[in-house]
Parts: sequence; C-alpha cells; structure tokens
Amino acid sequence: MFPIRLFSSKAGYLVFLLVFSFGYFSEAQIKPADADSFFNFINANRTRASVYITINDTVHARLNETKLMPLAGTSKLLAAVELAQQSAHEMINENQYVALSDVEKFYLPYIDSATHQAWKTYAEKNNLIKNGMVKLVEVARGMMMFNSYANADYIMDILGFDNVKDNIALFKLKQHTAIFPYAGSMFSYQIPRKSSEAKLIKALSKYSDKKYSMEAYYNHLDLKEDSTFKESFNPEQFTPTLQKMWTDNLPKSTTKEYIEIAQTLNNRQVLEEDAFFTISEVVEFPMETPSYQRRFKHYGEKGSSSPYVLTHVFYCTLKDGTRLESAIFFNDLSPAEVKKLEGWQPSFNEQLIFDPVFRNKVRF
Repeated sequence: MFPIRLFSSKAGYLVFLLVFSFGYFSEAQIKPADADSFFNFINANRTRASVYITINDTVHARLNETKLMPLAGTSKLLAAVELAQQSAHEMINENQYVALSDVEKFYLPYIDSATHQAWKTYAEKNNLIKNGMVKLVEVARGMMMFNSYANADYIMDILGFDNVKDNIALFKLKQHTAIFPYAGSMFSYQIPRKSSEAKLIKALSKYSDKKYSMEAYYNHLDLKEDSTFKESFNPEQFTPTLQKMWTDNLPKSTTKEYIEIAQTLNNRQVLEEDAFFTISEVVEFPMETPSYQRRFKHYGEKGSSSPYVLTHVFYCTLKDGTRLESAIFFNDLSPAEVKKLEGWQPSFNEQLIFDPVFRNKVRF
C-alpha cells in the first residue's frame, strides 16, 4: 500500500498528493491486530466516521450512514459507470487510442503528481503507451486503480459531465452533491489581486453548488483549450486552509448511497449486461490477480484519500454466492491518522469478509 505523500512548498505549507491506496489480499498478509486497530479507531472516533455494511442485501452494520461526507476521488465510480454504459450502447469505443498529451492537459502536480506518475509508470511498464497514445479504457483504469485526477477529468470530458451526473438519478441517489472537474475547481482557490485569503474564503463560502460547479467547469475549459492557463496556478497561494476547504467542497455523499451503487454492481442490476464487461475491466481490476480469482466470483472497489479524508467502497461475491458490500468514510483526519488507517484497512476488509467471529464483532 502506498502512503499519502506530503511535500513542503517554498512557503512552508504542505501540498498534498492523493496516491494509489489498493492493497491486495493474501494469506501471508493477514494481520488481525491491524483489523482490530481499524475497528477500534472507528469506535473511538464515531463523529468522524460513517459506515454501512450489507451482507446478502441485509444491513450488517451502520454508523452515521446518512451523513454527507467528502468523497475525495471515490465519486469517480460514477464516471466508470458512465463509461460502461456508453461503451455498451456503442456511443464510444473504449479501445480507441487517445493522445496522452490530451489527458495531461488536466494534470496538476499539486494534487496529482504521485498518482498520475504511478499510472504512467504502470502503463509504460506494461507497454500500454504507443507513440504517445493510450487506450481510453486504460485511461479509465488509471482513474480507478491509481486515482489519477487528470485521467478522471479527461474521461468525464469525453463522456460529458452532465451524463456522468445523470447517474446520480440512475441509482436513485437522494444525497449526492454536484459532479464537477477536479483540476478546474482548484483555480477557485487562487487569491485575487488586492484581496486576501480571508476574503476569498468568505466569498467561496457563499457559493451555491451550481456556481461552484460552473466556475470549475469554465476553468476546465480553459485548461483544455489554452495551454498557458495551467501556468497561472500559483501553488504558494494554495495554503493548508484552502487545501482543507477544497477537500471539503469536493463531491459529497453518504455511505448508504454508495452501498446502493455497490449492490447494483454486485447484483448485476440496472445496467445492461454488456456494460458489466467494462465494469469488470475498470472497477473489478483486483480480479486480475490469482488470489482474488481463487476466492471471488467478482470483486470491485474504489477508494481515495487526502491528508484529511479517507473513503473506501468495495463489493464482492464469494465463490459460494455470498455477497458483501462495504462503504467506510472518514473526515477531519490528520495526515498521521490517514496513514495509519490506510495501513490497517486491507486487513480489516479481509477479516470482515473471511472471519465470521470478527465480522460479528463489527457492529455499531
């Protein structure tokens, strides 16, 4: 598991980079103490956590499951669903090659350095980039596997932001804030000339969801159409206070809502049958490893983190037909807490799935 990486800028503040946080299960890695630590942290920090776990469509555990929480990059799951639907309807060809340079128009190292570079390293190692071109489906996999925000903005641009947003209605989600470009939204946190951080915070706090989303979208268009616009971003103005506000203003939803999505995918419902081919490629990438193939019929996940937020959703169907879905969100964490929770979470997930004694203990 890769940790969150924090880099000090010239101004002395921390610029955060959201990095790949997927841990593979293996019998040699089972650490019951880590699973207990994760569970105990939730119990000791109930106001900062939200949990919803279902087994065979029956609620197993719940805690603050209707509380709106920042999703970090977990909302990218809706983009993956839209890709699957448009591919199934032959509106796009997921295997078409697209220019890597077009994807990287939305690359901002202030949020994406470790994630995007990890994806590129993976793509190069596996010979996925050919003459500066890469398949659209591989861009989507980079969005899901490595949490690349540049990839996500490119995918949503290709699919249409309104189409991605429409999946909120498709899954009948009642608590989900607007979907908007990630990189574009960061430009709202640049302090205008002859102004101050305090005045900017006051102004942003009065934004409606619609105004915030539209400003992010206009900035997204500038990134797409003007190669010099990216250079206007001054990272020294992106202070820790503004970083936290940006994180808090990312799309929000609840663990209960994301279990609705997970159950739909796990039960192979709502979407057309052909769409699940793409879901298996993009969302269920863990199934490419032998340890998952031995244990599951299918397994999908999406997680994300910042120095303040950790969110993770997974669903699985075991070989015996048992279905389990889990969504656990944290907010208002410290960087040290995020790092610990990321280290503990894979063991918690494994114990939850395979250890009935531990699973029965996980009640709130």
